[in-house]
Amino acid sequence: MPGRIGSPAPMPDIISITHVSKTYASGFHALDDVSLDIRAGEIFALLGPNGAGKTTLIGIVCGIVRLAQGTVRVAGLDIVADYRKVRALIGLVPQELTTDAFETVWATVSFSRGLFGKPPDPAHIEKTLKDLSLWDKKDNKIMTLSGGMKRRVMIAKALAHEPRVLFLDEPTAGVDVALRQEMWQLVRGLRASGVTIVLTTHYIDEAEDMADRVGVIRQGKIILVEDKATLMRKLGKKRLTMQLEPPLADLPPRLATIAGLTLAPGGAELNYVYDPGGTKDAVPALLEALRGSLPEAGVRVRDLETAQSSLEEIFVNLVRE
Repeated sequence: MPGRIGSPAPMPDIISITHVSKTYASGFHALDDVSLDIRAGEIFALLGPNGAGKTTLIGIVCGIVRLAQGTVRVAGLDIVADYRKVRALIGLVPQELTTDAFETVWATVSFSRGLFGKPPDPAHIEKTLKDLSLWDKKDNKIMTLSGGMKRRVMIAKALAHEPRVLFLDEPTAGVDVALRQEMWQLVRGLRASGVTIVLTTHYIDEAEDMADRVGVIRQGKIILVEDKATLMRKLGKKRLTMQLEPPLADLPPRLATIAGLTLAPGGAELNYVYDPGGTKDAVPALLEALRGSLPEAGVRVRDLETAQSSLEEIFVNLVRE
């Protein structure tokens, strides 16, 4: 569709969001003409600052927030006309921990499966609880569990009916590092089995590690959708850091004219930030200038290292711009 953000892909689209807008009764414009396709079998990370519209968009697709303008299809089904069929295809792990405090882990997860009309399947429930390290807690009441354990139960409930699409809205908020690793191992396994994963997270290192594609939303608008590797290649910067001995008092005149080159406080470090997709002569020209300027100042390069921009740095720059 012309104007849709995100280029066509060989994989089919399992979610198609077209011209969706949402304004709440308070007058707050949560979403503004959002169009987005999510591919079957991918891990898609939706990033944005607080209030950007991430949770509203997820809520609309999952049928929790009323769709007022635009269309959304999941596996070809309209989320309004085919609400029940669509909802059965989706698992949702919300930010809030909302479970029945007096139910056992086994009972609440099994009940969630029944809500979607699925026949009892103790073997599937057992596997899900074991995958989430909940098996030894299966007879515990929810109220006795820690916050991290309750988060695991929320994921188990979302997986109980074997959804084709799993939404994870800040799934690792408030959980320990060990549990985060277990969750992402489970997510990789789900993706390998064909489940599409859509996640929002404040831990952008998770998106960098896990996602196939990344979307950035700001003030209710999708401002970018890109394959993660392509995004980091196109928008990432490289940093060349040179340790000097002895320190420089000031940049020599020839070096002072080079864009992106700065002398750190104390004079012991030169930093050069450049676009790896730009001119191929940038680094050789810098090294040539260094060879001509540093010896004249009685300074040598003691050590040198390079670093690539992280997804977090790219995200912060996008939102700032």
